[in-house]
Amino acid sequence: MELQGIKQRFGIIGNDPALNRALDIAAQVAPTDISVLVIGESGVGKENIPQVIHALSARKHGPYIAVNCGAIPEGTIDSELFGHEKGSFTGANESRKGYFEVADKGTIFLDEVAELPLSTQVRLLRVLESKEFMKVGSSKVQKTDVRVVAATNVNMARAVKEGRFREDLYYRLNTVQINMPPLRERGNDILLLFRKFATDFAEKYNMPLIRLDESGKQVALSYRWPGNVRQLRNITEQISIIEQQRDVSGEILVKYLPDYKEDTHPAIVPAHQGGNADFASEREILYKVLFDMKNDIAELKKEMKDLIGGGTTQMRDDDTLYIPQDDYSPYVTIDDKPVMRSIHTKVDTIHNDNVIDTNEITHHDSLSLTESEFNLINKALERHNGKRKAAAQELGISERTLYRKLKEYNITR
Repeated sequence: MELQGIKQRFGIIGNDPALNRALDIAAQVAPTDISVLVIGESGVGKENIPQVIHALSARKHGPYIAVNCGAIPEGTIDSELFGHEKGSFTGANESRKGYFEVADKGTIFLDEVAELPLSTQVRLLRVLESKEFMKVGSSKVQKTDVRVVAATNVNMARAVKEGRFREDLYYRLNTVQINMPPLRERGNDILLLFRKFATDFAEKYNMPLIRLDESGKQVALSYRWPGNVRQLRNITEQISIIEQQRDVSGEILVKYLPDYKEDTHPAIVPAHQGGNADFASEREILYKVLFDMKNDIAELKKEMKDLIGGGTTQMRDDDTLYIPQDDYSPYVTIDDKPVMRSIHTKVDTIHNDNVIDTNEITHHDSLSLTESEFNLINKALERHNGKRKAAAQELGISERTLYRKLKEYNITR
């Protein structure tokens, strides 16, 4: 089935390349029985992927069961998944089938799979490897033919390293990995989704349709949407019901966006937060500011070198700007254009020549800037599970610049 047909069938809105890629992989693996792990932040729509896989597979006529592993208490999770025998624990008044028995010949979707207890992970690994399980309180081995699709918003590599998730189970689940992009990286899909939700709620509540005006669109596109599609849907519903104005401006939309000002202006910490502000976040903000400053200075030096093309003013090999002694004007002539001397640069007299040291701006703090830049890049890569494109977007630099920095700092992520 073509992508457009899949989107229409499952009500998936958007044209983002990363979303299309996720759906394309789902369609390709559907005819097989290999395990799939769906990765993505909370609220991005990970539950759509197992539905697509099941519907396009040979198991489409079999059961489809979705299980939220994080919503089941640890003491009953084994019974829920694998069933139990009568009298196996207090309250077990009769035998019960588990999801793996009920879903035989079908598909099980294990959402929030990283929340499974380690003891349950051992049982799940056995099902995946041998298609065998035992009910709680039983010694009888039972067979099941179930296809498993799992999903998580947790950094699984870190969970494995910290001993919270079995490494063998991680690799068994992660035969194929599908990454669902966060809403903030999907560009104009945000506006398409808002329009779809607005239409749905206008019909549901029999109310006039709400629309984003230009300022509203700018706010929607600039916000980070920490709750992703789920948050956008909820906010669209709130506005549809509460606001009398049907044209939603940026000013109206901002009222429904938590921490919008802090999110779009990261260098400004609201005064009312005071001591409640997260120190780690403030430090990362500072790193970002320093990182941008250093890049700006490097670009400025490059532009100065490019501008100088002969005449009496020259850029020396040591990055100093040479100005003859008789030039006492507040301006420097570069390519017949007057350029004001910077008040931030240091002018020394060497052998009766004035020399502007363009390195003076950064020399005194070069070590701290380098360390900050190194830490900022590492943190961005860590937050995005090593995805360089996403890290570059967060840092506000191009992928090419990020690759150069990785090589410069010998970062091998």
